[in-house]
Amino acid sequence: MKKNIIITVSSVLILLLAGLVIYFWCFCRFYVPAGYMAVVTAKTGSQPKPGTILVEKGEKGIWREVLTEGRHFLDPVMYDVAIVKAISIPLGKVGIVTSKVGTPLPPGEIVAPDKTYQGVWRDVLGPGLHRLNPQGYSIEIVDVINIPIGYVGVVTSQTGKAAPAGEFASIGTKGVLKDILQPGLYYINPRAYQVNVIEIGMNQVSMTGQQGSVIELRNSIDSASSALREISNNTLNNQLQQRLKSAPAAEARLRIDSAPSNGVRKMKKRIEISSQPAAAKSPEVVYSINRFVEFPSRDGFKILMDMTVEFELLPENVSRIYMLYGDLPQVVEKIILPQILSVSRLKGSSYRAQDFIMGDGRETFQNSLREELVTSLKEKSIMIHNAIIRNVDIPKNILQPIQEASLAKEQNQTNFSLQATARIEAELNAQVGMIEQKRKEVEQETKKIVAEIRANQEKAVRMINAQTDLEVAKIQLKRSEIEAKREQLIGETDVKAGFIQDNELANGAKLRAEALGKLGIMSDLRLVDSLNPKLEIKVIYAGPGTLWTDLKNGTLSGK
Repeated sequence: MKKNIIITVSSVLILLLAGLVIYFWCFCRFYVPAGYMAVVTAKTGSQPKPGTILVEKGEKGIWREVLTEGRHFLDPVMYDVAIVKAISIPLGKVGIVTSKVGTPLPPGEIVAPDKTYQGVWRDVLGPGLHRLNPQGYSIEIVDVINIPIGYVGVVTSQTGKAAPAGEFASIGTKGVLKDILQPGLYYINPRAYQVNVIEIGMNQVSMTGQQGSVIELRNSIDSASSALREISNNTLNNQLQQRLKSAPAAEARLRIDSAPSNGVRKMKKRIEISSQPAAAKSPEVVYSINRFVEFPSRDGFKILMDMTVEFELLPENVSRIYMLYGDLPQVVEKIILPQILSVSRLKGSSYRAQDFIMGDGRETFQNSLREELVTSLKEKSIMIHNAIIRNVDIPKNILQPIQEASLAKEQNQTNFSLQATARIEAELNAQVGMIEQKRKEVEQETKKIVAEIRANQEKAVRMINAQTDLEVAKIQLKRSEIEAKREQLIGETDVKAGFIQDNELANGAKLRAEALGKLGIMSDLRLVDSLNPKLEIKVIYAGPGTLWTDLKNGTLSGK
């Protein structure tokens, strides 16, 4: 009986366990695909604090932490699961996070000091996938800050205690930062930091006395890809919109003209300052301002002139210039234009009206104007490179007599020049004739000199040939004498050699005879010398016996 109870209990437990496994695997299992996340809402658990949006695990409500991709197991009776897309931030974009949970911000603050506070996070989300619970965090995707080539970025911190007037802001304070951003991409929160894109390099301010004043700011942007060009255009358009809002005139418009050139997009900004309202369809950017380059001359005439001033903002000075004067249009309007007008009046009033038409007065005025602008604007960290006067408008009542007098003077000078030209031409013709005569004389003299040189050369050649023949004859004679002397010496040598040889032979015979002592022996030696050298003599030992016995075994050679 007890055994049956144990078997029954075991079977029930196994069935329960199998049922739990089947329920857990079939009803509690769910899968989060790649690029998604799961938001979990707990139906049971401890009660969170009132007003809490996101809760921790173990509490009732929406979990702060989301589940990443992969396989998960949760009881559907106790939990609700919502699978949503993860936040994908593409290249060239950043995500600005606004937290709905956390400690409320102190009054006056717009950016959360850290992630435990409500409000906008100071740090941004870079390109890639991010998983933040959409119930507690909202994300705004915006462009990164792109500083194009030819520009720098001036950073203004928008949070913290305001920096003292005229001083740069430090970390944690509000105001313009000293360090600028060089060309490139920057992942900066535009809610915490405002970046103003300022042109550097060579710029021009062109003021036209009849049609208004024109500020032309030329910079080139070379982008390696269409994405960077688009980001650059967006950055510049945002900057131009900011300039529009800060334009002091009632009617002001800004425009960027862009056109591809050999694969490189050229950007040109044009700001026009005019005293006349622009037409509705005019493509140009206009600031209404009623000031021209005009001043009274020393003799009381009103002078209007076109002028172009080339200036440059150095990168190390841009942040201070922006802090003191504002953006480039404000710098031009508040600093450069008033300085041009002031210096022009100051310098121009010491010249007569005719000095701007004839003589060196115009050039002198231009040089002194440039030097004064360089000195005065250098104190404001603005570098002036050149000031050029393009046109001067003089009143007709003084311009016409000056022009007529100038034309008469020029005509008189022209007549003198024509007379001088005719005289010089006659002198030139005479000189040409003399040159031709001299040429012929030189040609004849040259022919004469050539003939003399040729004759002298031939004479010298003949003398050299005769001298050569004479030297050859002398050498031949010397050679004959040497050969004769050689033959004589050879003959004498042969005679002397024969005599010496015979004498020595005789002396030898005499010495031999004296050595032998008898004349008969000498004759025998002569006989022996005359014998055949091949004759052989053999001596045979006979031994005991007779000669005839031995001759039987021996032979005599017939040689």
